[in-house]
Amino acid sequence: MLQRIQSRNRWKSIFKPWEESDPWLFIACIGLTILGGIMIRSVEMNQASIDWWRHWVTGAVGLSIAIVISRCRYEILIQWKWPIYIAINLSLIAVRFIGTTGLGAQRWINIGGFYLQPSEFAKVGMIITLAALLHDKTVPTVRDMLKMLAIMALPWGLIFAEPNLGTSLVFGAITMGMFYWGNVNPGWLILLFSPLISVLLNNLSTPIWVAWVVVAGIIAWRSLPWPWLGTFAAVVVNVVSGHVGHIFWGVLQDYQKMRLTGFLNPEKDPLGSGYHLIQSRIAIGAGELKGRGLFHGTQTQLNFIPEQHTDFIFSAIGEELGFIGCICVLVTFWIICFRLVIIAQTANDNFGSLLAIGVLSMLIFQVFVNIGMNIGLAPVTGIPLPFLSYGNASLLSNFLALGLVESVANRRQRKKRWN
Repeated sequence: MLQRIQSRNRWKSIFKPWEESDPWLFIACIGLTILGGIMIRSVEMNQASIDWWRHWVTGAVGLSIAIVISRCRYEILIQWKWPIYIAINLSLIAVRFIGTTGLGAQRWINIGGFYLQPSEFAKVGMIITLAALLHDKTVPTVRDMLKMLAIMALPWGLIFAEPNLGTSLVFGAITMGMFYWGNVNPGWLILLFSPLISVLLNNLSTPIWVAWVVVAGIIAWRSLPWPWLGTFAAVVVNVVSGHVGHIFWGVLQDYQKMRLTGFLNPEKDPLGSGYHLIQSRIAIGAGELKGRGLFHGTQTQLNFIPEQHTDFIFSAIGEELGFIGCICVLVTFWIICFRLVIIAQTANDNFGSLLAIGVLSMLIFQVFVNIGMNIGLAPVTGIPLPFLSYGNASLLSNFLALGLVESVANRRQRKKRWN
């Protein structure tokens, strides 16, 4: 009996440093990573590839790093916000000079056969930087918000210039999510997006665009500290944006334009920009309720969908595991998001809470856009499905983010926990 008690106490002492961590968050992320390796193996059955094995190895390394990070004190990152910010910008600049080009973009740095994608780690770096800038501001002012937007603009611009439209959109989602949680006036957030909305509406319907310009003016009048000047500026910016939308359109690469518009009518170019979307919908529809069975999907096994192990991994899940498999994946992502919200609500300080919300914004945006483009409801933007899509840098950055959030969870007061 004494030996049994001693053995039990020994195991408790081993796991004590992690007793306040969130096990459901770990389990959900590990489960998705395992499923990702299985599906990558399925889509590459007819190819001499070991990407599925690399996915698991990278996941194991990432999990180990996350466990170590979860034991560290996340508060020290406040003091390291500027070194982290400088590091991510230097890495993004390095891509311009020593980066490897692929799929029409220059995004990777080859380090001993490992292709590092700095933009993936830049997402985590920006979450840390923004959280450190926001955590001590009870009610951020317009000046505070503009300052943080200016800070974010440099890495965002470097990523957009790679070109990497998908990751630049993720940056926007992270910023908006953290601004909202950091008590930035919601009206200001709407005004930030208003020029983009004007560009879209002016091309669809002039009356609707005019109505939107009026709405933007009203929002500026009611939310900005200088009503007359703010309203005038909001109206002018939206009017100008609506008329010069073609300039923004001209900045995009040709493949980016096709990705943005192809989902609206993929049948218009079935062998070009619409090919991925058409084949993906066929695959998901063919799975029906229970799926065709693992390793038995016709679209998947015959390689009808290019790059299915990355951006279109969800279509393989839909075909081989069916509607039930898709729902299980969505429920797992819901569990991850739910636990992130709980951690944000119960964190000991604003910095930890903002870290959790930044990770939540990053993951939930990627999930919505990736699954949306797989089922034909969003343009193909090259955004991977977290933990499932193949990509070493993406998977490692997701586990780094997981480690940060678990560090926040591990330092919550026991009385605040809600399981």
